[in-house]
Amino acid sequence: MSERVQKILSQWGVASRRQAEQMILDGRVRLNGQLAQLGQKADPQRDRVEVDGQVIQTCDRPEFLYLLLNKPAGIVSTCHDPQHRPTVLHLLPKELQQGQGLHPVGRLDVESTGALLLTNDGELTHHLTHPRHHISKTYEVWVQGNPSFTILRQWREGVILDGRKTLPAEVTILQRTESATLLKVVLHEGRNRQIRRVAEQLNHPVVRLHRSAIGSIRLQLPNHPSLAVGQYRVLKDFEIRLLKQEMDQPTRLPSQMKEQSV
Repeated sequence: MSERVQKILSQWGVASRRQAEQMILDGRVRLNGQLAQLGQKADPQRDRVEVDGQVIQTCDRPEFLYLLLNKPAGIVSTCHDPQHRPTVLHLLPKELQQGQGLHPVGRLDVESTGALLLTNDGELTHHLTHPRHHISKTYEVWVQGNPSFTILRQWREGVILDGRKTLPAEVTILQRTESATLLKVVLHEGRNRQIRRVAEQLNHPVVRLHRSAIGSIRLQLPNHPSLAVGQYRVLKDFEIRLLKQEMDQPTRLPSQMKEQSV
């Protein structure tokens, strides 16, 4: 059965669909000896697909893996870093670092910590990172100062970044001190450094940012030990089902959130 080359690469765990598209544009993929073109179709049972000179065999397709990592600060959320900084793959056992096609689903800033999914299921990655699906992500964010109700309402309703308004966000006060405030922030989009940029624009810069959940997938499972910083776990079957169910469900975005505090 013929499929687009980028879809084949994502299904085979070579890369996410977007990464595969970039690999094709960079001239790293050949189809039957010729440079592959974006959107070109192939049948992996009959056609010869090469990535960086390596032939992709149908028998090479790895079993799908779904991991949840508690990312530490100072680790880059990519597979390779041109600045030679440690990446999230370095936190995995050697047998998972190569040959499995694992890659992070989206990113966390190098300074940020918390939940990060890794998988070799390119189709799932494509769905979870595509803007139209609006998969929610939950953060615990310490910001400088004590944001007023007016400031929080601006954040909830959306602010202008790069000429475009952010989607409505859920912003709840969890704790206040004299000099800082802990917020629970739930986003339904994932622009580059979005929370940090919005907080800076509202004059309450981020002190610490930790992601606690991606959709229904949480770092802390009920009645289970905490996932230590730098450690990972394999997703439970029910969690994988939840992720795939969320891909097909329309997202209800918050239109107006009320301030809560403890």
